[in-house]
Amino acid sequence: MADTPIDQELLALYPALGGLPALWPRLQTMAVPAGTPLFQENQACQGFPMVMQGEVRVSRSGANGRELELYRVSPGEMCLVSSASLFARQPLSAHAVTTGQTTLAMLAPADFETALADTGFRRYVLGLFAARMADLTALIDAVAFQRLDSRLAAALLGHGQEVRVTHQVLADELGTVREMVTRLLHRFERDGLVELSRERITIHNSAGLRTLASLVAR
Repeated sequence: MADTPIDQELLALYPALGGLPALWPRLQTMAVPAGTPLFQENQACQGFPMVMQGEVRVSRSGANGRELELYRVSPGEMCLVSSASLFARQPLSAHAVTTGQTTLAMLAPADFETALADTGFRRYVLGLFAARMADLTALIDAVAFQRLDSRLAAALLGHGQEVRVTHQVLADELGTVREMVTRLLHRFERDGLVELSRERITIHNSAGLRTLASLVAR
């Protein structure tokens, strides 16, 4: 019997699946709305997710309730936490939620193990794994060595003149508390860099923010 055809969009995003036609009928595709939890810390991994549309935000929570965003998974990218959990056969070390309407395909754990026996797929996954590790290393450098005001300035840039975001969301992304972000934003406002209003930050001095974003802790 012929293998079930694979979604061409999925194949274009994850070309290593082309060498695994026997697994195509077993791929589970799902569409989920924004804000959908995909997995939680300390749970067993349910499979290897491949994002086709949308975005997934992966974060880790501390014992004090603070949350740090680790990375986001876009179409064609890989979730490091899921793959590490499957490689080590250990519970997940972070949690994930969709940031918008998202479509993804899932390889079940047993099928992921089968796929790893294929040289092309294994090399592809390890390449994505290395790229994601580089992103995570950059995050560690930022958290450990870069000034919080510099990181906040950088987070505000690249979104146009008006940034619609809450102080809590910024704090979560930067791995700090809302009160610290609010204090720094008020300092930015006094310095004429931004203007604050409810869930909106208007940029008045992009050059000043870029200068601040370029500073690192000594």
